[in-house]
Amino acid sequence: MRLGVLDVGSNTVHLLVVDAHRGAHPTPARSEKTVLRLAERITRSGMLSKAGADELVRTVASAKESSVRLGCAEMMAFATSAVREAGNSAEVLRRVAKETGVDLQVLSGEDEARYTFLAARRWYGWSAGNLLVLDIGGGSLEIAAGIDEDPDFAWSLPLGAGRLTRTRFTSDPPQRGEIESATDWLAEQLAPVARRVAKFGQPDRVVATSKTFRTLARLTGAAPSSAGPRVRRTLTEAGLRQLIAFISRMSAGDLAELEGVSPSRAHQLVAGALVAQATMRALSLPELEIGPWALREGVILRRLDQTNGGDHTVSSD
Repeated sequence: MRLGVLDVGSNTVHLLVVDAHRGAHPTPARSEKTVLRLAERITRSGMLSKAGADELVRTVASAKESSVRLGCAEMMAFATSAVREAGNSAEVLRRVAKETGVDLQVLSGEDEARYTFLAARRWYGWSAGNLLVLDIGGGSLEIAAGIDEDPDFAWSLPLGAGRLTRTRFTSDPPQRGEIESATDWLAEQLAPVARRVAKFGQPDRVVATSKTFRTLARLTGAAPSSAGPRVRRTLTEAGLRQLIAFISRMSAGDLAELEGVSPSRAHQLVAGALVAQATMRALSLPELEIGPWALREGVILRRLDQTNGGDHTVSSD
């Protein structure tokens, strides 16, 4: 069966097409990305701007056409923090459905964490033991852990790389004082979370997903994406600390020139690095492993689990 999953995130709209069936390894067939930066299209009143909504409708319609052309039996579509937090979210969703025929569902932050955890669990298997999974998005940070396929806890915090860039930085590159202030603020925000995580015991394996973590790992020496998903990639706190000292003095334009850095995300790389460092420090993690599967794969895997059932929605059980 060929399935498509459309992920409407804070930065990009990503269509992933896979060939798979229940119990099989999903094989990627096509990936299409469109940079919309929806989180930056939120007005001061908290609404998604008309221009942003217009572009979203056009992009969803284009993705639907691609899924049909590529032979998808079904396209699941979901949106995360940018649409979730917009004051006119319901209106935008109704417009998307009316003009494109696509039922764009909004995932809660907890659902994001749970689907991402499922993807990591399936990739690493039961041998990973007590698994801790971290994911940094444009608007939020997800943390989940447990020994089963459904995590013992799944939390979402408003500590995304894009959000931090918009709310804590006023210049490019950020001023030293802004970086120090953001670092202290992140430590304060994560301290109570760290205490809660500690109650669930020491993790046997720590996995980080998302473009932010992959980019940071690449910049500290991890293998490029061309090496394939099965190459082990890690990010150390020591390496990250050295990287931050380097990139925090660079403009977004200069960062975009670095190998492995996406031009569309270069402006929020420093903030993403600070979130990653603060999380690793708060949870006492000297090293973590970069996982190749994340939210989109989790949604596909859950859908495949339900192949023989009647519930084919994206929402969690």
